[in-house]
Amino acid sequence: MPAPLSVIIPTLNAGQSLPACLGALMEGVEAGLVAELIVSDGGSCDDTLAQADAWGAHIVTGPASRGGQLRRGCAQARAQWFLVVHADTVLSPGWTNAVGAHLGTQKAAYFQLRFDRGGRFVAAWANLRARVLGLPYGDQGLLIPRTLYSHVEGYADIPLMEDVAIVRALKGQLVALDAIAVTSGAKYRRQGWIRRGARNLWTLARYFAGVDVATLAREYRR
Repeated sequence: MPAPLSVIIPTLNAGQSLPACLGALMEGVEAGLVAELIVSDGGSCDDTLAQADAWGAHIVTGPASRGGQLRRGCAQARAQWFLVVHADTVLSPGWTNAVGAHLGTQKAAYFQLRFDRGGRFVAAWANLRARVLGLPYGDQGLLIPRTLYSHVEGYADIPLMEDVAIVRALKGQLVALDAIAVTSGAKYRRQGWIRRGARNLWTLARYFAGVDVATLAREYRR
């Protein structure tokens, strides 16, 4: 039986974080779950692509836009399930047990969030938001069967909120995995946990209010 997972990772100058992300995924290779690794790059000028090539990844390139990058990466995937992971996220040991158990369903799933250092309350809020409102963010990963991905028409080619857009389309078809994704809290530590969290919440509220995504993306990246 072929391995069931295509792993898709969007990257942009992710040379420092990518090795840890890929290293954690090797558990899936050893367990016979991972069929292929796809790195969808948005124009890195560091050693991201060299590292991806060294790890045996299939590399897809195009304009920098996480939604577009994920859409291109998933379009190249051949397995029956897609596992989308951000380059600065590390799946905790034992993640293959939770994922393997979930493959008997036809629902999508996400991981429990934890930061690499600090941010316990921010992570608790993120996990509560995901459970109660059905709104996990991209740094919590996404495990989704190919058929369901096609049904919701995949990731939108947008520069921001692509993760929110797809999980909203998956309403009622999304569950939490009993496994942890450890993501980098560097941006929070640099900008301040409360300030960054409030900024994210304000951006989400404006997105729900119908503000143009391109406008949100420009303001978010200032």
